[in-house]
Amino acid sequence: MTIEREPDGNAMNAEALLEARGIRKSFGALKVLKGVDLTLARGEVVALIGPSGSGKSTLIRCLNMMEIPTAGTIHFHGKTIGREFRDAGDCTGIGTLRRHVGMVFQHFNLFPHKTVLENVTEGPIVVCGTPRAEAVAHALDLLSQVGLSQKRDAYPNHLSGGQKQRVAIARAMAMRPEVLLLDEVTSALDPELVGEVLAVIRRLVDDGITMAIVTHEMAFAADVADRVLFLDEGTIVAEGPPDETIRNPSNERLKAFVSRFNH
Repeated sequence: MTIEREPDGNAMNAEALLEARGIRKSFGALKVLKGVDLTLARGEVVALIGPSGSGKSTLIRCLNMMEIPTAGTIHFHGKTIGREFRDAGDCTGIGTLRRHVGMVFQHFNLFPHKTVLENVTEGPIVVCGTPRAEAVAHALDLLSQVGLSQKRDAYPNHLSGGQKQRVAIARAMAMRPEVLLLDEVTSALDPELVGEVLAVIRRLVDDGITMAIVTHEMAFAADVADRVLFLDEGTIVAEGPPDETIRNPSNERLKAFVSRFNH
């Protein structure tokens, strides 16, 4: 399947990599997602914005089956993701999905007993069977890209929050994902550390990495996203390019939300 898009003059008819169809998610009586559709095209950057509790993080966790949807389906390269870890029949397994769809979390989730270098090489070596020398070489290149080569032998408890998050991004990229999901990756950081993490993400955007980003950083979302989705009470209320959603919204609910960040 292809979808038409033309962000920043890029080619039309980009391949749809990751799709959510009719996603519903409930936790007991609480209905968090109420039938959400989302298509993420190759090379596209989609920002998910909205008030706390609107379902943004739940949706992005459903995209790589960290949360199993109550109803609806997830598709990767057009194939349905099953409920089992391994591929089965016509369904792609959750394990396969996660090898190709990376996730960076709000609270880093680094292995505290492993060094920075070990955190970054663990996935490729254990999950993908990458030879150690190759995994280390790639990890060192990634750590250089995020400005942390000098921290290769440090443990997470000796890092700042911004450094931990940059390691978490390098760890996700070490798996060479086709899609990267970022869930509020700056919200747990002190304000002075936010910029260093956003700079790393901006470089990934410039490299053409396909991404879905949950964020409250409106200016950043407006700058890097091809498309912005505004969620409220478990549904997508508005979507479109940043000029229509963040810079000049016409939807009254979205306008009220965005105006809170312009003061």
